[in-house]
Amino acid sequence: MSLNLASKSQFILQSSSPLPSTVSSVCGMSVYMNDRLEWVTQAVDSVLNQTLSPSLFVVVLDGNVSEEISLYLSKKEKQHPNMILVHGLVNRGLSVCMNYIIEMTLPLKPKYFFRMDADDICVPHRFEKQITLLEKHPDVDILGSALWEIDETGNRVGIRRLPLTHSKLLKSFSRRCPINHPTVAIRFSVFERGHRYMAEMLNTQDYFLWIALAKDGCKFANVREPLLHFRRINGFYKRRGRGKSVNEFKARLLAMESLSQRSLQNYCYALMVLTLRMMPAWGIKFAYKCDRFLLNLKRHH
Repeated sequence: MSLNLASKSQFILQSSSPLPSTVSSVCGMSVYMNDRLEWVTQAVDSVLNQTLSPSLFVVVLDGNVSEEISLYLSKKEKQHPNMILVHGLVNRGLSVCMNYIIEMTLPLKPKYFFRMDADDICVPHRFEKQITLLEKHPDVDILGSALWEIDETGNRVGIRRLPLTHSKLLKSFSRRCPINHPTVAIRFSVFERGHRYMAEMLNTQDYFLWIALAKDGCKFANVREPLLHFRRINGFYKRRGRGKSVNEFKARLLAMESLSQRSLQNYCYALMVLTLRMMPAWGIKFAYKCDRFLLNLKRHH
């Protein structure tokens, strides 16, 4: 799914250094109006200070952002030759921004694409760890990891683990998104085959992409070690909203259809989760904790 010319014309590239002719890895991140400078700073520094930094760190300013964030990013871009900024004239959403980065960097023949969010923090060896594992396991196309959940002040409040092997991940598709999106590393060969984020999706983009990749025979895996600190802010349980809840329900139905996982148990689970998602914040919080408990219980058995 290529970006049309109208979409491409809505992005302006800012780079103080000449773009390289080839790169080995690309990290893509989007920044938005309501992002906090402190968190953006921590996210950017955690990428630039990796033990193995990405060849190209592409940050999209998706529409208007605060002046302090814009000035900060411009300063960092001038200081780091491997960092470039892309200015979106209007807010287009994560899917369009990531697709633009993919399209823009494909001619540079990169091997790996990393995702990053503007309020999360990579552990210092995240990229080195994932690249080492991908080099060691050429059959794996999408590699995620466990993550630490942190609060607004950066304190660890939990850990989120998912199944590790492809066979176990595949079985879980109809129940939950099997990859922590901000932790993911994807082989660019996946995108060379034509796969992209669904541009019309404003949320749950990753879940639908993973289903399409699984249907196409791509192999998944997760690293047991947490490689990212994921910001679970106070409004986390309110953010999902009706739209995201319905999209998650649709994704579960699609996974059942696409991956031949239709069963009464899976349908009941999908309906139960949809019902819980429609509850007030306290109900969503309770459901989230139950899901984490059941996932960990299943993992230990």
